Amino acid sequence: MSVTGPTGPVMDRDEVDRALARLGAEHEAIETSLLALQDHAGRRLLEGASLTGVTKERWTAVEPTITLLWEYFDAYSAALDRARELRARRRWPGESELAELTERLRGRSVAIAGAVVRPAALTGPAKLSERYSLEELVARMNELYARSLDLVVTADTVWSALPARIDLLAAELGRVRSLAHSVGVRPGEHPAGDELESITHELATLRAQVVSDPLAFWRPGVGSSAPGGGRPDTERYDRAALGLEDIRREIEAVLGVRQDAEQRLVRLRDVLLRADRTLTEARSARGEVLAKIAASEVPVVSGPPTALQERLQAAAEYRRHAQWHRLSPLLESLEREAELELERARASLTAVTAPLAVRAELRGRLDAYKAKVARHGLAEDPLLMERYDAARRMLWSAPCDLRVAEQAVLRYQRAAAEAFAQGRPDAAGHAGQAGPVGPEDRRGDS
Repeated sequence: MSVTGPTGPVMDRDEVDRALARLGAEHEAIETSLLALQDHAGRRLLEGASLTGVTKERWTAVEPTITLLWEYFDAYSAALDRARELRARRRWPGESELAELTERLRGRSVAIAGAVVRPAALTGPAKLSERYSLEELVARMNELYARSLDLVVTADTVWSALPARIDLLAAELGRVRSLAHSVGVRPGEHPAGDELESITHELATLRAQVVSDPLAFWRPGVGSSAPGGGRPDTERYDRAALGLEDIRREIEAVLGVRQDAEQRLVRLRDVLLRADRTLTEARSARGEVLAKIAASEVPVVSGPPTALQERLQAAAEYRRHAQWHRLSPLLESLEREAELELERARASLTAVTAPLAVRAELRGRLDAYKAKVARHGLAEDPLLMERYDAARRMLWSAPCDLRVAEQAVLRYQRAAAEAFAQGRPDAAGHAGQAGPVGPEDRRGDS
């Protein structure tokens, strides 16, 4: 039967050696981790920064914990050294030595003095002394180390991610502000200037808050238990960056206006001049139509676009006084409206001259059928000659009644179609050339 003690069965020599090896390895790992925490850039920054908010609150609670970790580690090291010294006395320890080693390695043999001030939230109420086994002490150190490391890594991650990006954005903001001033975009005079001032204030405020309270800009990862699990909260930074990008595009558009304003103004004048000429032509054509075409509705032609001319003059004034931020939107609207005005003028001319176009189409159709009649050898046909002359008198007289003239042309077409189909006696020798009636021959019968 094995010997037992307060901590259970007494360990044999091999169990003691294995326990010492395991505890030695844990000692090395803990020492390495504590040294890394001690030298961590985030911890040094936390110690030297003027903290506020949640970061100050958490660092005030965690900073003593790092000191407590070293106290625990020193006690752990001393206990391990004493166990090693006891084991080194004899190659084959006796039962009393094995019992003592078992107590040191498994029992609560490590006393921690209560002189160290510890946060109650982390370590419980202060006591005159606390006793731990080596395994309990390792678990306690792991717990406190994880809490300390999480805070240090989180703060360092935010500090590494946001302030440098804010500084880069602030530099870009300065460049955009300089460009804005060069084209007259200033606070109180242009919305973009006011927005630039707002972004400037936001970036300054954001940077100060990130430096003093980095934990306020941290989003923990869902389900992550690793130290620093999560990511920096960049919502405010992203919003400022997007706003600056919109302003930058607007300023560059204004710069583009400054570079090609004269050419755009020349093009605008040309478009409006063409629209005015087209309307003048439409008014002249309307008088001609009223004189030459009877019984036809002719639309009224409006006057020149005086409002656009006034705005064009205002645009020229803006350019003369280098008010590019005002010229830019005005030019864009003028260009759209000038093109619409030219289209309206062209549509007006088309509507006014429509009766003349109809008369021209009827004249062309009449002459085309006359040529076709001649090709079929029917040029001297009395009926066709009579109907042709009647249609021609109507189409070449003023004023011309288009409805009556169209009916005359249709009668001529029908007579010609009938002659082609029947083959008149005076068309002997040519009847074979008549061929089938074409679509234009049947049109008169529809």
